[in-house]
Amino acid sequence: MTEVILKVSNDIVDAIRLPPEDIHAELQKELALALYKRGILSSGKSCALAGISRWEWTELLGKRKISRHYTAGDLEKDIAHVKRSL
Repeated sequence: MTEVILKVSNDIVDAIRLPPEDIHAELQKELALALYKRGILSSGKSCALAGISRWEWTELLGKRKISRHYTAGDLEKDIAHVKRSL
């Protein structure tokens, strides 16, 4: 597994208006949201990066008014997959 370390200076960490114990998780969520919104990372991988469940991810997208990247073609593929499973 490759590990990427993002360095954030102390003055910026100190300026973040969150409890210190929440900063790491919140920064991961923000990064996941930004990458997903730009189309750089899929929903599943963004969810994993954020460290939250699929349900929480969907809720977070709704709260931030970020549209899901789910096309009519994706729906057709999903329906075909379900039909094959029956």
